[in-house]
Amino acid sequence: MNRIDRRFDDLKKEGKKALITFITAGDPDIDTTYDIVLALEEAGADIIELGIPYSDPLADGPTIQASSQRALAKGIKIKDIMDLVMRIREKSDIPIVYLVYYNSVFKYGIEKFLEDSKKAGVDGLIIPDLPLEERKEVLDIADKYEIYLIPLVAPTSKERIKAITENGKGFVYCVTLTGVTGAREEIATDLEEYMRLVSSYTSMPKALGFGISGPEMARKLKSLSDGIVVGSAIVERIAKGYNRCEMLKEVKEFVSSLREVL
Repeated sequence: MNRIDRRFDDLKKEGKKALITFITAGDPDIDTTYDIVLALEEAGADIIELGIPYSDPLADGPTIQASSQRALAKGIKIKDIMDLVMRIREKSDIPIVYLVYYNSVFKYGIEKFLEDSKKAGVDGLIIPDLPLEERKEVLDIADKYEIYLIPLVAPTSKERIKAITENGKGFVYCVTLTGVTGAREEIATDLEEYMRLVSSYTSMPKALGFGISGPEMARKLKSLSDGIVVGSAIVERIAKGYNRCEMLKEVKEFVSSLREVL
């Protein structure tokens, strides 16, 4: 059983929701990313979503775009991130998912990317710009290496939700709004209707992400899903320019406050 399945099964038995935390690998540097991942787990994160920096991240708002640029400016390479996951695996068995843009996978080589991800200890991939029509090749190779291709749906997906979720595994990443990532004060989408629609097409666990700014919003949304994804609000705290100890403390306190409400 994949680590993602195990984690959702355990949380369901405990009556809890999954806390999925996103950070950009290599921001501010690869060694600090290692420390942040372990801090996130200590604070109660259930799944780590590691963003692979990309020069034109279409789904990401200014906060995560800036974190990608900082990591790329440091010369971060995919091989460095694979090595990072291997280091994490010496200490932790937490489920790890890459958020990666398709061009990065294609340039690295689809088969090699998935083979190296498996060797490193990655459990799943989210590829936000992978067209449904081109998914089969990636899906077949992902299945070969027992890595989950996690489907991503949006309020605008509507009748395409069935096709998008059909061969997905792990959980459905349900984007809360039309637009890019970034912490928001409120979300205008009719999420109850949206989640009813997603649930009518798939029984996979569902996680809500994009725009979730803190514990109050997480508390309001948790009844609608099996998990909550928080990214920009964490990345903002990493970017504030504290020294490493202060930054790790602030990130841990924030993630702990999310865990408490879930």
